[in-house]
Amino acid sequence: MKLFFRQAGESGPAIVILHGVFGSSDNWLTISKTIAAQGYRVFSLDQRNHGQSPRADEQDYQSMATDLREFLEDHQLTDAVLVGHSMGGKTVMQYAMMYPGTFWKLVVVDIAPKFYPIHHADIIRGLNAIDLLKLVSRNDADAILSSYEPIMAVRQFLLKNLYRNERGQFDWRINLPVIERELHGIGDELTNPRIVTDPTLFIRGSESPYILNDDLPAIKRIFTNATVKTIEGAGHWVQAEKPTEFVDTLLSFIS
Repeated sequence: MKLFFRQAGESGPAIVILHGVFGSSDNWLTISKTIAAQGYRVFSLDQRNHGQSPRADEQDYQSMATDLREFLEDHQLTDAVLVGHSMGGKTVMQYAMMYPGTFWKLVVVDIAPKFYPIHHADIIRGLNAIDLLKLVSRNDADAILSSYEPIMAVRQFLLKNLYRNERGQFDWRINLPVIERELHGIGDELTNPRIVTDPTLFIRGSESPYILNDDLPAIKRIFTNATVKTIEGAGHWVQAEKPTEFVDTLLSFIS
């Protein structure tokens, strides 16, 4: 699958970034430009069924890792730093297990290689409650979604997926039916885990429940060369809530 991507920076070591569920490369524009200004080429990808990448019936980590492999091969990136947040973090972990020796370093943002129970059901219900054929404005969509998601910042993030198609009608950039069907798998454990000895950085937010202290032994059993850094005051969206600290932590690890 040929994934849509955005590139910041024309020269220097390559960094490839994968977003989380309901996200896209658009979420990483500012961070990508900030990193590129330090002498890197930054590629932000839209994963399958998200953003402007193709749609498919599968949304599992082996398929997403294979998509990433195709992208790296197409762009002749043999020693890139792979960065993934949430679902993207599980994708790069799965990739590291499936394709050893094809990257330089790994950065996993606020996710562990374990099972997470479904916790986006209200969001799915809210998005499905928006009748795109009758929708007049984004404000109307926000009003509907607010009955299911009370946090405005989360609603704004989700509604970035709303756009007008070539017929001028509202449509989703996400493949909502497939994501809804595969939501359990998105939270699933990784398949066929193998030991990864490559340098790996796990970045977590101090206020996030996604990587707990109890998870650290399991992380280090699989990723034997792993370092865990905690960014104080950040929740799950570490890069959005503490962008300066996030970039500093990332660049320190890479350099």
